[in-house]
Amino acid sequence: MIQIGLHHFGENVNKFEEELAHYVGIQNAAALSSGTAAIHMAFKALDLKKGDIVFCSSLTFSATANPIIYQNATPVFIDSERESWNMDPKALEKAFEKYPNPKAVIVVYLYGTPAKIDEIKEVCDRHNVPLIEDAAESLGATYKNKQTGTFGKYGIYSFNGNKIITTSGGGMLVSKDAEKIAKVRFWATQSREKERHYEHKEIGYNYRMSNIVAGIGRGQLKVLDKRIEQKTNIYNKYKEAFEDINEIEMQPMLKDSKPNHWLSVITLKEDSKVKPIDIMLALEKENIESRPVWKPMHMQPVFQQYDYIQIAERSVSEDLFERGVCLPSDTKMTQEEQERIITIIKNLFK
Repeated sequence: MIQIGLHHFGENVNKFEEELAHYVGIQNAAALSSGTAAIHMAFKALDLKKGDIVFCSSLTFSATANPIIYQNATPVFIDSERESWNMDPKALEKAFEKYPNPKAVIVVYLYGTPAKIDEIKEVCDRHNVPLIEDAAESLGATYKNKQTGTFGKYGIYSFNGNKIITTSGGGMLVSKDAEKIAKVRFWATQSREKERHYEHKEIGYNYRMSNIVAGIGRGQLKVLDKRIEQKTNIYNKYKEAFEDINEIEMQPMLKDSKPNHWLSVITLKEDSKVKPIDIMLALEKENIESRPVWKPMHMQPVFQQYDYIQIAERSVSEDLFERGVCLPSDTKMTQEEQERIITIIKNLFK
């Protein structure tokens, strides 16, 4: 067919959706322009609107919370627990006591580490509230041999430039609900009706993934398991190297979980003479990038009017932000480069 030059989606988009859905073990996927777009579409699919409340992990990147505001809804931020640094099921339970009818819960798998998802899902199911999993950082990570992103009503993945596999920019929404995923694809292509002319009965979005980007994604998916192996090796090398330094602790993981170790993150004990900034500056001096742990959402100026629920006397997420450092974790990093990073950090403790 000779076309007049209008946009048509190619085979790569469909195939990437199929291949990713198969990899994580779920039936349906919609390839979108970003993980943020995927979260936005999940909220739209739940008909989130003004006056609705969403319980959201506080220790995360702002992209998790921003789409709540896109829908004019209200976030309530939930503190972390110490065993995985993810949403605390007990704090979630406390949130339900205060706000009995939220529209949704969105849980984040921080730095690729699975949360106490069984307990979180049990709380959501008991209250009959849908669960969205922000698995942007945790593609390929499993809990009890089940892929993150496949426990709740919707799961989202990101293929941003810094993720474990990347399409430079892109995301995916997954669900067991075929009808809703089809609807998301429709919204994401400007809500164009099946007419000869351009017909629109609903507001649409320019959120569909392009065919070129999807082609890159298909190629990247083939190396995902290898990347997870490389990231795990990086994490283990740091863990081993710092074992004899009492002040350093690696991000912990739950017994039944297998993180993808997207980032290797440490915390320094409170009484440590070396502070996170000392490590960051020492590495920076050698032109090596490291970062603080995410600044929790409830501490962000833009979200300061929203409620925050914690169980512990001291906020866990605030504590982790103050004591944490994200170390270089790129799979392109050589053994020698990692050794150099380790040496720089170790020298601070001498």
